[in-house]
Amino acid sequence: MTVRILLADDHQLFRDALRVMLEQEKSIQVVAETGDGLGVLKLVRETHPDVLCMDINMPGMNGIATTRRLAALCPTVKVIGLSAFSDQRSVLDMLEAGASAYVTKAAASDELLRAVKAVGRGQQYLCPDAATMVAQGRSGKNGQREASGAASLGARERQVLQLVAEGHSSPQISGHLHIAPSTVDVHRRNIMRKLNLHNVADLTKFAIRYGLTAC
Repeated sequence: MTVRILLADDHQLFRDALRVMLEQEKSIQVVAETGDGLGVLKLVRETHPDVLCMDINMPGMNGIATTRRLAALCPTVKVIGLSAFSDQRSVLDMLEAGASAYVTKAAASDELLRAVKAVGRGQQYLCPDAATMVAQGRSGKNGQREASGAASLGARERQVLQLVAEGHSSPQISGHLHIAPSTVDVHRRNIMRKLNLHNVADLTKFAIRYGLTAC
């Protein structure tokens, strides 16, 4: 299956380098590219990409605002945020806007393909620099509560959380762990209660921050 990608970055040389790298993969096709946020919305409607690789700082409309618009208008398009920065605020702003992944430009040559494959499987992905910054930023009371919640999970709950974060459904988890689907659902409810989280997106972010998933 071919993954159709739209590139959005206002630096032509960087876009060219990304295109060359991505198209070395037979399963990837770069269908269009642009240098501004307004161009993204137009090209998404015209080319129907599966994945949008987008700089968060662009003229016209920045990547965060564009991601918010796409989440409302074209929720099936997976967004990978690209930036020269890995500060906590930039990463969280992109994820909260609806991005599925975040990769720093310095790490793009190594990490972007991993991110594309992860979001294609319905997973989230943070490059190591971004994941570290987010984890370090979770200090103070919120960090203590999260760490306490992570410590309270049993071995089976950690297994279920990992599989949920990697995009598996309850029936798939049931087959993988050889337990009843109803038992999976009980574990999911217990995990959400212990962590005070209420949806799969938040569970995935938590699992990434605490190293509970390989994605």
